[in-house]
Amino acid sequence: MTTARRSGRERVPPHPDLRTITLQQVLEALVDPVRRRIVRELDAAGRDLTCGTIDLPVSKSTATHHFHVLREAGLIRQYYVGTSRMNTLRRDEFDEAFPGLLSALLAQRDPQ
Repeated sequence: MTTARRSGRERVPPHPDLRTITLQQVLEALVDPVRRRIVRELDAAGRDLTCGTIDLPVSKSTATHHFHVLREAGLIRQYYVGTSRMNTLRRDEFDEAFPGLLSALLAQRDPQ
């Protein structure tokens, strides 16, 4: 089957069910300042963003790793639009699973 014939469903990477995510996984994902920056940018944008939209102080391959860690920890959802990988913060789902955690994180500013 050619890429053009694939359904949109095949262009969405797997996402964990938040009921299977532990607090330990979330905290490990959020310990890195680059990943916290991604979460803050997605929250502030209030819309889905491509990976390249967020200005990060790391290489493209390292940024890909950070997005992967956030997806595996249940913090973001990714999907493709054409060749662009879109990212959205799973805020409502996450707040239900871990009440107050994202609000507390977003209220704090990382030292510059």
